[in-house]
Amino acid sequence: MKKIITLFIIITAALTQAIYAQDQQEETPPGGFDKSKLFFGGNFGLGFGSNSSSIIVSPQVGYRFNTHFAAGAGVNFNYYSYKNLFDEKTRYGYAGLNIFGRIYPFSYLLLQAQPELNYSWGSVKYPADNITQKLKGQLVPSLLLGGGAAIPTGGNGALLLLLQYDILQEARSPYGNKMFFTMGYNF
Repeated sequence: MKKIITLFIIITAALTQAIYAQDQQEETPPGGFDKSKLFFGGNFGLGFGSNSSSIIVSPQVGYRFNTHFAAGAGVNFNYYSYKNLFDEKTRYGYAGLNIFGRIYPFSYLLLQAQPELNYSWGSVKYPADNITQKLKGQLVPSLLLGGGAAIPTGGNGALLLLLQYDILQEARSPYGNKMFFTMGYNF
């Protein structure tokens, strides 16, 4: 598995460099930095059920270097709460930073890599014993790999639909051990 991940990262880096070098001369204005290539967006999510709830806020800012490559950074704020069959209530909070790189092999399709580092804290409440156990705070790394579509919505806006997976699989990762779907928007 480590060999496959390493190979994927090397191929992605090589393709990114080749595409970036090819398009840089065509699309860079004489002054270098072009404010019109900045984009803002991210993800926002709410989920409420009888035994669980979640709140996700992760704003991001990025720069579209050319038609094939974009990169940026953001912050993460996540809260999860759920109750099991014994009414034990577990709560997790996460706050962290991320960076991302996107390759657009075709106009509306994208591949994305997003390393993150989140600080995690939480508690578990055992109602039968009237005990609340605090969970030790810790740093939790994640590496999200995925792909999807960027659907134009007029102007520079786009709706992002991504299928992603955290390949590091740390025990307290906010993403669990399955692929997940996200929807976001870029302005």
